[in-house]
Amino acid sequence: MSSQPRTFASEFKLQLVKFWKNRKFRADIAREYDITLSALDRWIKNHQETGSFAAKDNRSEEDNELARLRKKSQRLLMENDILKQAALIMRRK
Repeated sequence: MSSQPRTFASEFKLQLVKFWKNRKFRADIAREYDITLSALDRWIKNHQETGSFAAKDNRSEEDNELARLRKKSQRLLMENDILKQAALIMRRK
């Protein structure tokens, strides 16, 4: 078995959500298309809440803020490392 997660196109996800809306059972959809119930439930929830399957569109405000702060922290750490290297180079001269 592959350890890589499978990816599905948005059109495929939307089609399965439409099957569910047309009163097809979730378990039947999952079995027929070889997906997990949790994935199907997540797609249904995301489509109902935002109409999008993209993770960035379905994050809470707190999650967006956390991602922004992590990105900023990473950038600041990189800048700090660059300045340390520059200081070492300047001391050698």
